[in-house]
Amino acid sequence: MIDRSGFDEFVHARGAALARTAYLLTGDHHLAEDLVQAALVQAARHWERIEVSPEAYVRRTMYHQNISWWRRRKLAESPLASYDAPAPAADPTLRLTLDEALRRLTPRQRTVLALRYFEDLTEVQTAAALGISSGAVKSMSRQALRRLRVLAPELADLVGADS
Repeated sequence: MIDRSGFDEFVHARGAALARTAYLLTGDHHLAEDLVQAALVQAARHWERIEVSPEAYVRRTMYHQNISWWRRRKLAESPLASYDAPAPAADPTLRLTLDEALRRLTPRQRTVLALRYFEDLTEVQTAAALGISSGAVKSMSRQALRRLRVLAPELADLVGADS
């Protein structure tokens, strides 16, 4: 039997942040909702064991679940039907350009960028969350940023100079 009040408090306090991360990982509101729900179901099953650090457990579960989904899917991503997540910039044109460029990255590249630059994880933390090496994180980050520079040169200020 789980401590229902502790679990409910966690979901209430951290649900919105988890949903934002899930959206960045999936690029789709519906998939993001499914991702958060799947991770929370898993957390509820193991609540007694993870109660000390539930957010780390749920986030790691989301990262792994997202990777599993796109490995199984291997289909072209569909465009977003709508977008109402917080804007990364005040300029709506810049936001739309960034959204389009991120959608054209591979799911794994988008995941690495979301973890490194939105979640502000280190390369080592990102590698641990995804179950890959730090070198793979560095390589994917570099490739993703290079691809963003090609897909949307107007984002040069956000992406930085080509190295």
